[in-house]
Amino acid sequence: MTTANDMNHPRPVLAVAVGIIGMGDMGKLYARRIAAAGWRVNACDRADKYEALKEEFAEIENVHVYPNGHLVSRQSDYIIYSVEAELIDAVVAQYGPSTKLGAIVGGQTSCKAPEIAAFERHLPPDVEIISCHSLHGPNVDARGQPLVLIKHRASDASFALVTQILSCFESKFVHLSAEEHDRITADTQAVTHAAFLSMGSAWTANHQFPWEETRWSGGIENVKINVTLRIYSNKWHVYAGLAILNPAAQRQIRQYAESVTELFKLILQGSRDEFTQRITTAGKFVFGGQEGKDLLLKDDLLEQFSLSGVPKAERKPNSHLSLLAMVDCWHKCGIVPYDHMICSTPLFRLWLGATEYLFRQPELLNDCIRFALDDEGFRSDDLEFTFAARGWSEAVSFKDFNGYRMRFEKPQQYFAPRFPEAIKLGNDMIKKILNRTRELESR
Repeated sequence: MTTANDMNHPRPVLAVAVGIIGMGDMGKLYARRIAAAGWRVNACDRADKYEALKEEFAEIENVHVYPNGHLVSRQSDYIIYSVEAELIDAVVAQYGPSTKLGAIVGGQTSCKAPEIAAFERHLPPDVEIISCHSLHGPNVDARGQPLVLIKHRASDASFALVTQILSCFESKFVHLSAEEHDRITADTQAVTHAAFLSMGSAWTANHQFPWEETRWSGGIENVKINVTLRIYSNKWHVYAGLAILNPAAQRQIRQYAESVTELFKLILQGSRDEFTQRITTAGKFVFGGQEGKDLLLKDDLLEQFSLSGVPKAERKPNSHLSLLAMVDCWHKCGIVPYDHMICSTPLFRLWLGATEYLFRQPELLNDCIRFALDDEGFRSDDLEFTFAARGWSEAVSFKDFNGYRMRFEKPQQYFAPRFPEAIKLGNDMIKKILNRTRELESR
């Protein structure tokens, strides 16, 4: 794995045109940033979106909207497919044969195995393949965030051109193979998403707005709530493709559901010694190399981002089953999350910070274990969370995109009124955690 930072913006090669097929949120982000850097952008989406897309970009210089991918492919030198992972094969099959002679093609999907397979299956042999993946959402500042580059089939000159084009994001380049990308994104994203999706499903099933409850107020609860709402404010396919099409992700999500279930059974059985030993062993495996290092999240940072007005004195403890199961899952899968910080997403850094906050403060962890075993105040909530985790795992295991979508959209509708506020707080939280990460890395 190699990394590079390129904060310079070389003058664009004026004869080079960048094509973007798929103008969802990330496609539009790429179009605007690349065009603003001086490159010509040829863009398209589905035919029924042509007029609206043309109107949206009418005032933006350098962005030229076309009715279909054939017109984009035949005149673009570097073409980026920015479509859902489950649709990549069909879209490349449709437009790949129209690719300009000697062009470079890549994709922006979160799962590279089906993407690369589609390129090899449907692109002419003279076409070079260089894929990418920005490891952040469309509402996150790209500066300093990881941007994966995958040189699958290309010359050094073509790779240098793609690097030059994408340098406008001021992101941190990470050079990986497609296989490395999928393994690392599974390690850093798949289970993270499953945990937050399960929280949202459980809160919806219990008809709870967690920021209105004293039991979910302050500290790491702010991370749970804000990130859960942030995920549900996005489109379902952003998470479905990564979870369902990545075999490593499927295994990890299944293990997370098993960890949740097994830990909850130990709580119900009152198996104090076994429960404590399992949590302690997992914590040592994950956090054993962090002694003496500063916490990623601290109280003064966490308290800034609350959707709740509940005073600190009125807050109640929490069993934190979602966090305990996360560390147990990492242990069972042999994952040390710090190994992948170089290409971690903002959400992963927040989630890692929350688990670290709990596990690296012995008094807090002991209180959590004691509360989980001795206080029944969270049993019904933990039961719904267990149901939710197993439900998400089944949807992924069955490769059921429609079931995934239906499971996603119910909480999405339930929490929709608070999305604007949560996104604003989430952006501020992500900015602070990025600054905190940079601060720790510079020491």
